[in-house]
Amino acid sequence: MITVIFAHPYPDRSVANRTLIESIAGLDGVEVRSLYDRYPDFAIDAEAERESLEAASTVVWQHPIQWYTVPALLKLWFERVLINGWAWGPGGEALRGKRCLWAVTTGGDEQDYSESGIHGRGFEAFEPVVRRTAEFCGMAWLDPFVVWGARQLDPEMLREHGKRYRARLASLEED
Repeated sequence: MITVIFAHPYPDRSVANRTLIESIAGLDGVEVRSLYDRYPDFAIDAEAERESLEAASTVVWQHPIQWYTVPALLKLWFERVLINGWAWGPGGEALRGKRCLWAVTTGGDEQDYSESGIHGRGFEAFEPVVRRTAEFCGMAWLDPFVVWGARQLDPEMLREHGKRYRARLASLEED
């Protein structure tokens, strides 16, 4: 079972992330939890979120990169769901050994995420906070799935990324 935690502040206006979500529709063993649709008031049902995670062998955190990190509701989700005694600390074994895939879209292209680009660093410089969150909870970090320059991509390119995303999740479900 794969649980996709989808966090886009404007899910109805998203083009790239919506294409990715649509590409995995109907994929056996995949549950998508759209945080901004479920919790528009930010009142996260942490117990329901934990139940979903317990059933998963892989957890996907899918979102656009915003200010070099996760959107606000996903950050709050981390704080409310990944609690001491459940996800980490004494007795916190619920996520140990589960795989974690970070699936993100960026506004900038690969060149923008380089030493000479607008962001002044390679993309890997922005990975540690999310990666350490997963690893702190005992999860196995997988190579991220990145869609570069998502806003500039035409519908055909977005569909190609969607096919790659579906194939990636299907391969994880088979493992």
